Amino acid sequence: MDLREERAGDRQAVRDLHLRAFGDHGLVVADLVDTLRGTVTPEDGLSLVAERDGQVVGHVMFTRSLLDAPRRLVDVQVLSPLAVTPELHRRGIGSALVRYGLGVLAERGVPLVFLEGDPGYYARFGFVPGGDLGFRKPSLRIPDGAFQVIGFPAHESWMTGTLVYAEPFWRHDAVGLRDPEA
Repeated sequence: MDLREERAGDRQAVRDLHLRAFGDHGLVVADLVDTLRGTVTPEDGLSLVAERDGQVVGHVMFTRSLLDAPRRLVDVQVLSPLAVTPELHRRGIGSALVRYGLGVLAERGVPLVFLEGDPGYYARFGFVPGGDLGFRKPSLRIPDGAFQVIGFPAHESWMTGTLVYAEPFWRHDAVGLRDPEA
């Protein structure tokens, strides 16, 4: 398996992967990825694929958001989404993508990476509940345990506050959980 940055020729394979991996939410996630892709630059953000036998079998995206800290706004990254071909779950593909991406971002001097996800899965990478460290989630629809953060050496103690998602997350209504009964 090879891990590498996404290329223009991978776009349809990445879209198809998210459509399959996220089931009923696949279209929202695939459209979100297509929009977020335009925000990734060589200096900011990261879109990685795992390739096996010439096929894209995994994808992770890290994109710029802001932390509304007392001193000033701080550029941070959000890990979202992460997808692996359903038939290849539990083979370390997602873990390899996350670890690789976190390593790149730490080297770039990113202070914090946030995500919404399963604490049982993401704790293995060092993510902890953001609320426990004084961070505030951007939406009340995000379960407390799902709002997670990991800090890197560039993080300073004053860098606390409210996460402000990049606009595409709001445009695609891809923040937190909607109540289907409401």
